[in-house]
Amino acid sequence: MPDEDVLKLIRSQTLAIIQQVTAQPKPSYELDGQRVSWSEYLGRLTAVVEWCNAQLARETPCERRSCGKT
Repeated sequence: MPDEDVLKLIRSQTLAIIQQVTAQPKPSYELDGQRVSWSEYLGRLTAVVEWCNAQLARETPCERRSCGKT
């Protein structure tokens, strides 16, 4: 599977998780000394999507047209 396909898959799966988390928001809590913060989790998921977008943008060919005049 090419890298671009893997990045698109990761992005798609992460967006699906974000949709689930935001559809049924839960409060942050602490259990046995471990803190679970849903807002931090959502922030990390968002960072993954942004990273995938940046990587995909690098792999997308860019065409520039220029016109030289003498």
